[in-house]
Amino acid sequence: MQTNEFGFNFDHSYARLPAAFFAHVQPAAVPNPQIVLLNKPLAQFLGLNAELLESCGAPPLSGQKLPEWCLPLAQAYAGHQFGFFTMLGDGRALLLGEQITPGGERYDLQLKGTGPTPYSRGGDGKAALGPMLREYIISEAMHALGIPTTRSLAVVTTGELIPRERLLPGAVLARVAKSHLRVGTFQYAAFAPQHLQRLADYTLERHFPELVPKEDRYAALLRRVVDLQARLIAQWMLVGFVHGVMNTDNMSISGETIDYGPCAFLDTYDPAIVKI
Repeated sequence: MQTNEFGFNFDHSYARLPAAFFAHVQPAAVPNPQIVLLNKPLAQFLGLNAELLESCGAPPLSGQKLPEWCLPLAQAYAGHQFGFFTMLGDGRALLLGEQITPGGERYDLQLKGTGPTPYSRGGDGKAALGPMLREYIISEAMHALGIPTTRSLAVVTTGELIPRERLLPGAVLARVAKSHLRVGTFQYAAFAPQHLQRLADYTLERHFPELVPKEDRYAALLRRVVDLQARLIAQWMLVGFVHGVMNTDNMSISGETIDYGPCAFLDTYDPAIVKI
């Protein structure tokens, strides 16, 4: 079988940034990957062969037997978390590449739960089935509500048990996003100012090409990102969505909802409530 039969049409523009922004990492081996959910409409939008993915796409969608169209890497970024500044990065996720759709649009394909990376900070880099199913459901619900969000292409069980409070079935989520550039990516770049302009130029070219000709394009970039973030959070509030880890490492430059860890929809309005 030729890999191209899946319909993958990858580029790797992020990997052309300076090496400080990422680390090349191979996904951990898993014993028995099996697709439990495949988002066929999203697969078709991306130009992928949904039927072929459903029948034999579990290995690539879990990070196994990756062919040459993949260039797995973990992204580096920083973040303000709970009042503290922290150097972070993808601790359990790998960017496989950027799918170019039949319409010429570019979307990251990232796998979440693929094992440890240099940014794991002692974690195992794995994911349990329950939280990955939850992210699939909530991200697709947000999309259906018309709220900008990362989306879920597939959930694949790995055939292993991972230790949490108890042993849980392991899984990998295939996540799709306009990009995984974050506010925290720029915070990270601020520690390497020689790379900051390159990151800003890349962001402009990828997400806001209409701003590139402007003399004040960097100020225009800041204004656009602030506007996107404000609009996004207003839409969250309209539907009672609570993002449980709304730190700068979990705020995307493109204005999409990202990271469905602790999050919830409020059933009733109570300004004093805390939900996890």
